[in-house]
Amino acid sequence: MGRPANDTANQPANHTAGRTDEDHCTGWPEEAFDVLLRLDGDPTLAERERQRRDRERLVRRPMLALLRDVAAADEAYEDFHVWGFAKMLWPWQRQVGMVRVAPNVELGVSFDLDGLAVQCSWWYAPGEQVERYRAAVAGDAGAELAEVVEDLSEEGYEIGGDLLKRVPRGFPPDHPRADLLRHRTLTASRPVGGEAWLHTPEVVDRVLAEFAALRPMTSWFAGNAGPELSATGASVRL
Repeated sequence: MGRPANDTANQPANHTAGRTDEDHCTGWPEEAFDVLLRLDGDPTLAERERQRRDRERLVRRPMLALLRDVAAADEAYEDFHVWGFAKMLWPWQRQVGMVRVAPNVELGVSFDLDGLAVQCSWWYAPGEQVERYRAAVAGDAGAELAEVVEDLSEEGYEIGGDLLKRVPRGFPPDHPRADLLRHRTLTASRPVGGEAWLHTPEVVDRVLAEFAALRPMTSWFAGNAGPELSATGASVRL
């Protein structure tokens, strides 16, 4: 799960104003898989265009409804966007929605032929935030992150990200958290599945539960690796 090359589908700040009962998430219809099957492999541009309307209605709009309901349930998830279409094939074959919980800290939901998957990501951080991350990992806060990562791994999340080949300069190679120090980005992801609940409103509760499980990770990064704040609370660059 990554960011789209052409992200033109950012949603307005107030996602729930003027909504009716019909706007709430009822899950993905079975026909959504039929659309994605027709887009599987290497479909031509003409075939993609033929599927555009059905894909919007059956694949993308349920993701919008899902994240609107998630945002309505917890204001921490109000800043979200849902991918639109792109020139690349990859975004046509899966629908991704991202929730920004802090600078460079996002929660992602992906729907494709395998069902639903979720991911927590700390990525695309500028150099000064990477330095703050490393200092925090090397300090007392690092033990907390190590425990969070270990717990998520035991719960079935795959821990990933971009890693340096060696521990960065200035830190001992045998540091007890050497593996975390090597990260320039850090992700935790796992498949949620494609059982019958995916086609019902229960999908909202499932995603909320996944986001709650990932909150220790998002909270750690928000508190330890975000931008430096000025006296007024605005972010500043070093």
